[in-house]
Amino acid sequence: MGEEHRSDGVRTGGGGAVMAHPSLLRELVERCETLRRRTASGGNAETVRELEDTTYTLCVVTGTHQLDAALFVARGQLSDAMARQQPMRH
Repeated sequence: MGEEHRSDGVRTGGGGAVMAHPSLLRELVERCETLRRRTASGGNAETVRELEDTTYTLCVVTGTHQLDAALFVARGQLSDAMARQQPMRH
C-alpha cells in the first residue's frame, strides 16, 4: 500500500492513518505559535478566536485534543518528513 495524496493537503499512509502534508503542518504550527504569543501579550477577541480555530484544525490533522499535544505530534511528523527527504549518509 502506498500513500494517497488528496487535494486538501492531507495524505493517507499505508496503514490508513491520515497525515497532513508537511507544508500544511508547518503553516499550522507557525500560526498557532504566533497567535499564542499575540494572545499572551493581550490579544483581542479576534486573535483568541483565530487561535481557537487554528488549534482545532491542528488537533484534527494530528488526531489530538489539546494544543500542546498537537504541536508535539506535528513537530514529530515534520521531523520525520525532513528525515525522509535527507539522503542516507554512510
